[in-house]
Amino acid sequence: MRDKGWTAALRGRLDGRLPLEEVLPTRQPAFVGSWVYVFGVVTIAALVWVLVSGCVLAFMGSAWWHTSNLGHFFNSIHFWSVQMFFIFMVLHLWGQYWGAGWRDGRAKTWMVGVVLFLVSIVTAFTGYLIQQNFDSQWIAVNAKDAINATGLGGFFNVLNFGQMYGIHVMLFPIALTLLVVLHIVQVRSRGVVRPIGDPYAPASGESVSRGAPR
Repeated sequence: MRDKGWTAALRGRLDGRLPLEEVLPTRQPAFVGSWVYVFGVVTIAALVWVLVSGCVLAFMGSAWWHTSNLGHFFNSIHFWSVQMFFIFMVLHLWGQYWGAGWRDGRAKTWMVGVVLFLVSIVTAFTGYLIQQNFDSQWIAVNAKDAINATGLGGFFNVLNFGQMYGIHVMLFPIALTLLVVLHIVQVRSRGVVRPIGDPYAPASGESVSRGAPR
């Protein structure tokens, strides 16, 4: 007897779109070893350090990260993890751009990556605004007129520390995490794009993520 209900329908849809052999593959195409994809993995690793150090900073408070040696240490970890995150994300993004990563039905994967980059920029901007030092004050005062000129000043007040703090530690980290998970699922379901001019075309009925084994 065939299972019925929305759970059975959802399970069948997931099995069709993301089979287990694609989620945890035992073989990968040779071109997966490209540095472009290594940069993507390092970006995710840096994001993990950003989230962990950010949780510690949010829990202890700004007075701690400005006055305590351990607070300075975690603040530095958070700062340099963000730098690594952006460096490798840009390298990954540019590598996919020049490799036309949207080919072969992967346009949605590419677009999610671009949205991730844009959300990350706004997240980093709010991070600068909540440092509670002269740098953050200078950035907020100079950014105020630019934000107001876009018409977003009524919703995005850069001089409101409470709003910026809540957005930075709650809204954007959750959005980034969900987008990263979605991006990984898309890569696993569709596979990585083949290099331009790759002579090894997939056989009829073969998964698009497979190719010359490593």
